[in-house]
Amino acid sequence: MSTMTRNNVTGYQMPTLLYPSNALEPVISRTTIEYHYGKHMQAYVDSLNRLSHGNEYEKMPLREIVERAPEGPLLNNAGQVLNHALYFEQFTPYPKANNRPEGTLLSAIKFDFGNFDTLRQRMEEACASLFGSGWVWLAQDERGKLDIMRCYNGDTPARHRKRALYGIDVWEHAYYLDYQNRRADHVKRLWEIIDWELVESRMDL
Repeated sequence: MSTMTRNNVTGYQMPTLLYPSNALEPVISRTTIEYHYGKHMQAYVDSLNRLSHGNEYEKMPLREIVERAPEGPLLNNAGQVLNHALYFEQFTPYPKANNRPEGTLLSAIKFDFGNFDTLRQRMEEACASLFGSGWVWLAQDERGKLDIMRCYNGDTPARHRKRALYGIDVWEHAYYLDYQNRRADHVKRLWEIIDWELVESRMDL
């Protein structure tokens, strides 16, 4: 899903949602998915197509736009399209209360954070302390090291030459319909629906 496709006639296409819109309930409601994916992400895709039309970015791969575009509306919308494609792809429609990574990913987490609980606590703290809108990412740098990134607004790890592994959207539209102002509650519930095998597949091994 995170590989955005582009049609020479209609431009960048919305990625296909890999599960029914109610599949993540009760963690994320059908209504939130329909607004967040169906309206907010669609608006970013539409803006990206409009802003890249007729210029050097028109046929450029999405990640290349994110890496090369100057600060401004084009970069903001390209970053948000990439962020949201990664975000919606990373969930599994089988909520589990004790959902944890395994294998290579868990080994990397232990090496860089000590244990999974520490990673979880630090990501939750990063979400709570991010003022305004943005994202918190578990990312991997060019040396293979894992780190937690706070990205404001539409910024994304790809802009900083890092691999985005798992991302938490802390824009209000991601959680307000379900949790109102309780951002922390939303973040804590997300751990139940992470597809850790998918997250590990994003690593540079």
